[in-house]
Amino acid sequence: MITYIANLLKALNANINPGEIAHAAACGFLLGMMPKNNLLWYLVFIFILFIRINKPTYLILTVVSSALATAFDPLFDTIGYSILTIDKLYGFFSSALEIPFVAFTKINNTVVLGSLVFGLACYIPVYFIARILIWLWRKYAAKAIRNSKIIKAINQIPLISKIASVVEDRI
Repeated sequence: MITYIANLLKALNANINPGEIAHAAACGFLLGMMPKNNLLWYLVFIFILFIRINKPTYLILTVVSSALATAFDPLFDTIGYSILTIDKLYGFFSSALEIPFVAFTKINNTVVLGSLVFGLACYIPVYFIARILIWLWRKYAAKAIRNSKIIKAINQIPLISKIASVVEDRI
């Protein structure tokens, strides 16, 4: 996990396209909001791995948003229930569940469908928020933190410098 955080910080401070990092944050948020006990989660996870994004950011945001997702379960249930009870979509969901392996996606579960719709609806706002945060980090925070007396003092500690060099070698 330390390597992923180090890679994320390296990407934030490097000349990596902010769009790759922002898309990774949005994809990680989408995946983190979904329950992990269904085939749909694994399909989305593998699909996103083939997209050109910053993988450490993707994995970190997946873990962080997964920790927050349980607090949103009542909202996901409400969203999923309102979608599953639309009369015009009843035939679609009924016939989709008759297709082999589609039932393993648990698309008929209110929490699964609600979290998928919520994650997709939040994709663009999360992307733009991440772009703004990356810009703020690169413009103001990185310089201020790098030049702070506390960081300079911490870097003088032999154990910390040794850990930083080990992480740097792995990156």
